Amino acid sequence: MDALLYSKSEKKPLTLAIPDAIFAVRWNADLVHQVLESERANQRVPLARVKTRGEVSGGGKKPWKQKGTGRARHGSTRSPIWVGGGVAHGPTTEKIFARKINKKMARKAITAVLSAKFRDNEIAFLDEAVFNTHKTKQVIEFFKVLMKDFSNIGVRGGRAILVLPERNINAVRAVRNCSFVDAKEARMLQVIDLLAHKFVIIPKDAIPVLEKVLISTKKQLSK
Repeated sequence: MDALLYSKSEKKPLTLAIPDAIFAVRWNADLVHQVLESERANQRVPLARVKTRGEVSGGGKKPWKQKGTGRARHGSTRSPIWVGGGVAHGPTTEKIFARKINKKMARKAITAVLSAKFRDNEIAFLDEAVFNTHKTKQVIEFFKVLMKDFSNIGVRGGRAILVLPERNINAVRAVRNCSFVDAKEARMLQVIDLLAHKFVIIPKDAIPVLEKVLISTKKQLSK
């Protein structure tokens, strides 16, 4: 399958052969939703915390004797039904929200999202590493070229994610000041990253990395 390849030096887009196993996969809404919710749960950090009856101060003495007062029996003023007592069944930082994601499911969900975005013309392939510069100004100038075919990039709701073939400090610094662009390595790509951005920008050098992560490993698992 062929796709348009954008270059900073060429005025017209070129063509690039892309793997069908990544960009021509059938959409699976149930799988994508399951992986997305698992990734969101794995990123969740519990902050809310309350004190139980064993952690609040006081309550060492029995409020009144067990019988003969006509009142209900109580053993401690730190009971959850007392004002100032501990909280029963409240939130705690010890609770773990993480979910296990099957690697094969996660890879298939990523390919499903990439394929859907490719069909919706929301993926731009780059011919050269135009993001090797750390200058934000040069990056914005290149985005102006892309806006001819992707008019919503940079507009409200038109956020984009740059898929890097490897760790690139210059690219990260260049897009850091762009409010509508984020950068992430191809091997670290997740479904939540793709769905949080409308457009995906993939340099030509990042495609072999995606093939190695999403296709090669899958073939090894199937053997």
